[in-house]
Amino acid sequence: MGPIRDAYLLAAASAAQLLADPAVANLWNKPSALESFTVSGLAGHLAGQVLTVPRLLKAPPPQGERVSLVDHYGKVLWIDADVDAEINVAIRQGGESNASDGAAMLAAQTNAAAAETRELLAAQPQERLVEPPAGPWALLLDDFLITRMMEISVHSDDLAYSVGIDAPALPPIVLEPVLSLLTSLAVRRHGASAVLRALTRAERAPQLINAF
Repeated sequence: MGPIRDAYLLAAASAAQLLADPAVANLWNKPSALESFTVSGLAGHLAGQVLTVPRLLKAPPPQGERVSLVDHYGKVLWIDADVDAEINVAIRQGGESNASDGAAMLAAQTNAAAAETRELLAAQPQERLVEPPAGPWALLLDDFLITRMMEISVHSDDLAYSVGIDAPALPPIVLEPVLSLLTSLAVRRHGASAVLRALTRAERAPQLINAF
């Protein structure tokens, strides 16, 4: 299938395993570490990074403008949006909707979606395009899967921290494309010099090199 697709399947399986951890169910209705997210809503948002993929793979390829992985993040509405902006309210509502049947069902649905994705990915051509939920525009499937791996990596850490357990140890095949993406976004936002200094020169590092 290719390394990105293999990596995504590992990330999806990791997300499903985290969602099944009893600590998540035990704190289901409590506030999470993310402002305005409950643990259930955050769990639902994490699961969404797996649940949406089969639907996109079963949809016809989009006809819209094709954009690069980094340029995709120049188009999304949630970057720099206020926590109560319409887009962020919709994201939280989507997470709560995904989680509405409880922790056990959400974990089972995520597992099932990951298994379905494995079957669907095997039939996808290398140049397959998909329309991301943030569209309308087109991304290469592998680029879209990197966006999902980034979301899974970040929100797995958020969820684990929220319920007091260790974050899943994702393998390099997942983390390397995620960190490459985040580095590219940080360079786009702050400039290459700022990122280089933050990584190599503590004495003159900038305070922030956030990707978004």
